[in-house]
Amino acid sequence: MKIRNNEEAVSPVIGVILMVAITVILAAVIAAFVFGMGPPKQAPQASLRAVSVNLSTPTSVYIEHQGGADIILADTKVIVEQGTNRVTYPVAGNSSERFVAGDKIIVRTRTVSATTLYLNGVNTSIPVASAPTPAAGYDITAGSEVTVTLVDVPSGQQIANMRLRA
Repeated sequence: MKIRNNEEAVSPVIGVILMVAITVILAAVIAAFVFGMGPPKQAPQASLRAVSVNLSTPTSVYIEHQGGADIILADTKVIVEQGTNRVTYPVAGNSSERFVAGDKIIVRTRTVSATTLYLNGVNTSIPVASAPTPAAGYDITAGSEVTVTLVDVPSGQQIANMRLRA
């Protein structure tokens, strides 16, 4: 009796399976790059300056937009810190309210009403945010260092970090 070792069909079948697997993997990788990855979001590039601190009641910090990109206030979070005190203003306003060159924002650190962040236009002050966290806030002390940070919420990047003395 003669034993036959006919393995001719095994190699082409394995080859076809490997080729299909490689094609599927390549298609999945290419689809992930094409559909899932866009350019990373960037925070607006603007020149901002913390101008002054008002120590009268309510205490507040003035921020001036000196130039660069417009900042959409609906996409912005403002943080004011003095020592261990910290007030965070949530996403503010709506998408039509923009902080542009020449404008000033008044950030009140002690709440007097539900509206605590103001954008100064040419003739008007437009309320653009709800109460901060914590809602009670704090009064800025004379002679202390105050840090103001603006964060672009969609990108999670910092727009500006400013320090000034009260």
